[in-house]
Amino acid sequence: MAYARGYWYFIVAALAFFLLIRIVNSVQNWSRMRRSRTQSVNSPTKPTTTYSQLWATLTAVTREMSYPQFYIPIRGLLWMTPPPMGRVYLLLVYWAVIIYMMVKDAVIFDWNFYERIGYRNAWVTVTQVPLLYLLASRANIVAFIVGTSYERLNWLHRWVARTMFVTATVHGFHFWTGWVQSDLVDIELSMMPTVRYGIGAWGVLLWMTITSFKPFRSMAYELFVIQHILAAIIFLWLVYTHVPKNALYNVWFAIAALCFDRAVRLGLLVWQNIKLRPNRTCCEGGQWIGHQTQLSPVGDSMTVLTIKDIHFKWKPGQHLYLWMPSVALFEAHPYTIANSHQMPETCICNSIQLVVRAHSGFSRRLNRLARKLESSEKKQTMTTLVVGPFGHPAQWDTFETLVLISASTGASYTLPILESVLRSKSTSCVKRVDFLLAARQGEEVGFYHERLHEAIEKAKSVGVELTVHIAITGDGQLAALPFLSSSAIGTGHEKQIYEEELKGSSNVEGVDQPLMTQPHRPLSGTSTDSHIHHSSSRPDVAGFIRTAVEATGGETGVVVCGGQSLVARVRTSVAKLSDERAVHKGTGAQGIYLHVEEYCF
Repeated sequence: MAYARGYWYFIVAALAFFLLIRIVNSVQNWSRMRRSRTQSVNSPTKPTTTYSQLWATLTAVTREMSYPQFYIPIRGLLWMTPPPMGRVYLLLVYWAVIIYMMVKDAVIFDWNFYERIGYRNAWVTVTQVPLLYLLASRANIVAFIVGTSYERLNWLHRWVARTMFVTATVHGFHFWTGWVQSDLVDIELSMMPTVRYGIGAWGVLLWMTITSFKPFRSMAYELFVIQHILAAIIFLWLVYTHVPKNALYNVWFAIAALCFDRAVRLGLLVWQNIKLRPNRTCCEGGQWIGHQTQLSPVGDSMTVLTIKDIHFKWKPGQHLYLWMPSVALFEAHPYTIANSHQMPETCICNSIQLVVRAHSGFSRRLNRLARKLESSEKKQTMTTLVVGPFGHPAQWDTFETLVLISASTGASYTLPILESVLRSKSTSCVKRVDFLLAARQGEEVGFYHERLHEAIEKAKSVGVELTVHIAITGDGQLAALPFLSSSAIGTGHEKQIYEEELKGSSNVEGVDQPLMTQPHRPLSGTSTDSHIHHSSSRPDVAGFIRTAVEATGGETGVVVCGGQSLVARVRTSVAKLSDERAVHKGTGAQGIYLHVEEYCF
């Protein structure tokens, strides 16, 4: 039990450390916002004191060490891509503590060796159970303390479970080996029911560990969630019947975490979806239970949901859980809120939009339903229930330059950030924004195009330098876009020149060309697209980031939302650029913050 107490002392100390970092960063952001209101300060994000410069240097070194990620670009082995280096360092520290607990004063080769190792690792295993269930919660106390969101700790939940499986295996192996040597296996199994429960708990933990690997999760994610919840409950019961009474507090701790999480989620579900007095006179879509939701298919790859009569506030980058009983009775799925403000031409109450990309399962059924309702000219609305918002996004207006990079529907994350910065009612540090959207198909971009034009006009009015680049890499997809029609591009010789420019923007000898190095030719005629740069080649992400960073005088915030390949490329590019420029190491180069949202199941 002494080692169990030591384990929790370590966890509390780690939380206190991250809480201290959060407090210091909050004070720094407050100072930046205060200085941004002073006209005489040109770059409020620059450190001004010796202590702030020291903190900036430590932050820059930590970022350079933690951002890089090795990517395995082999089909079928993508899931073996290791975590970013920052997560690897945290895991190494955690494993060092666990190994210390496993072997300290226990490796003594005497007659009691196997039993002593087995007993020690039993305590090491059961001590980790509460942390495992805390990290699995959406109402996450750990995330609240360190200032992050529950989904950003999900990787740690999986690795704690895998570490627990290793310690449980060491526990069982040494006891079993000792019984084999003493010829006590049959006696232990027949006279000690707790042994059978322990073997059952190990089997359930093995099952959960294997099925949590990405290839198995991706096969049928809805089925994975259901069986994972059931397995977690069964595992707790088996552990309860297996461990001695003086270790049961670990099980009750885990049960308390599980019940607290479910109670909070149930409370949110009731509060946000049941209205005792819906105001139908001034709020279109007002109803007793749930929210009226309009479905709008965008081809066969996307569905836009407009959820009306929302009475809670949210921040750009947050998400909610969507439950549509008429489509999937027992499924609730997380989606990023795709707008940062009240939708125009809706009701006086807030309405939110979700952009759902059709993959398989629920999202595919939803798209088929939306297209069916559209073709039959039936009412394209239905009742949905929502729970949220979840997420703890950064304070986006504390950076001098923002670089927003997204792939396909990842723009549902980055575009609200852009809109919120431009519509901020308070003084902002942001002076420049570079926005990049890459997609394979044109229909994935069309939904965001009009809002990007509105953002460009808004940026002009508030004095923010905004550049927008769109890269559509599918063959012939760029020229086929409705907002780049032949009438907008021109005819004859002019159209031929434009097509040559598109070809010129493609890769030369297999090397990606930076988007911003391509000469932008305004479209003629009645084109409304003259402020957006288009390309048909894969963007040079490193060059895109470098251009923005080298043009700023303060800290740059880089936000990326996309798949594993794009995320790994951005991580490594930012770390390399920061090291190359010797950020906050006497060169005058300012910091580069990176925020990552990755597509994952």
